[in-house]
Amino acid sequence: MEAIIRPGKLDDLHSALQEAGFAGITVTEVRGYGRQKGHKEIYRGSEYNLEFVPKIKVELICPDDSVEKAIEIIIEQGKTGKIGDGKIFIIPVEDAIRIRTEESGESAV
Repeated sequence: MEAIIRPGKLDDLHSALQEAGFAGITVTEVRGYGRQKGHKEIYRGSEYNLEFVPKIKVELICPDDSVEKAIEIIIEQGKTGKIGDGKIFIIPVEDAIRIRTEESGESAV
């Protein structure tokens, strides 16, 4: 799954996922916009339009029986109730292969 969240929510999300037993995540700093089409900021008295808002993309691979728990944690830790909280995308993974050992399937995750 991929989750786009606010940058300030990453530490709490990371801690909660670790406590729940999720083994690893990939984190990428990204920029983009959704329905809000960016936002305005004031810098040194001038107003600027930020079309691409800084966000964090968290990628997590987990077994099917853990997906709902991961979604629950991401929502709980990422939600502020304001526009721009982000999205979660559930994407099927056909296979995974651990490069070092050549294991595949769930044991590679």
